[in-house]
Amino acid sequence: MKLYISSDMEGVAGVTAWQQVDARTPHPEYQIYRRYYTQEVNAAVRGARRSGASDVTINDSHGPMRNFLFEEFPQDVRVIFGNRKPYSMVQDCDASYAGAFFVGYHGAIGDADAVLGHTYTPSVIYEARLNGIVCSEATLNAAVLGYYGVPLLYVTGDRTTVEGVQRQMPWVRGTIVKESIGVFGANTMSPAAAQAAIEKGASEAFAARAEARPFVMEPPIELEVTFAKVEQADFVEMIPGFERIGTRAVRFVNDDMLTIFKAFVAVFRLGMQA
Repeated sequence: MKLYISSDMEGVAGVTAWQQVDARTPHPEYQIYRRYYTQEVNAAVRGARRSGASDVTINDSHGPMRNFLFEEFPQDVRVIFGNRKPYSMVQDCDASYAGAFFVGYHGAIGDADAVLGHTYTPSVIYEARLNGIVCSEATLNAAVLGYYGVPLLYVTGDRTTVEGVQRQMPWVRGTIVKESIGVFGANTMSPAAAQAAIEKGASEAFAARAEARPFVMEPPIELEVTFAKVEQADFVEMIPGFERIGTRAVRFVNDDMLTIFKAFVAVFRLGMQA
């Protein structure tokens, strides 16, 4: 059975600062935390395989999306590496997967007690909604999985992140590796303890996959995006199909979740140029 893993870095045990996860202007701590990141994903792979996962695809979904230490992975996993992917954090997922894990995820922009919380691009996205539901990255990404009938089975990160996902998708199992204290602090598990907990949680989640269901957005699907700046809305309003609904807000409606998601990716990338 196939497993899809989308992984991020801000939700890794011990992470509390941008310098620890910034591959573009590397701080000495980045080299330490990219190893912990790789090891947490590896723990999820080991756990899932104990419960029957065979083919595993891992999508490095953090920052420039080339953070993994490849030599630490089993030889038979597939890795999606590099950025500017049309479907970003859920690139190449399809209906052939039995389920998905989100490892190292973080809270949405605006969440309290969520270390480094943001929604895709914090300099652009102030808030995103699907059919009125306030979205984290997990919400948006799970909706794409749902289009293919693939259920989200498991999430790891801080308490705010895990419990936020479970409020929207109660069937999702999770491992809380840290208790965030505001945006830049946490009471955290050690790397070894977090990896052991993730391995156990992943095994249990994949074993219980029959209890999960896809997270599906019913059409017509309404995407609402509020930007950090007025000029970002000025840019995006020019895209056919987008409607200005506020000084910093736009709306886009379509029946197809993949179209909605591609529109969202286009929006935050264009907004970065404003």
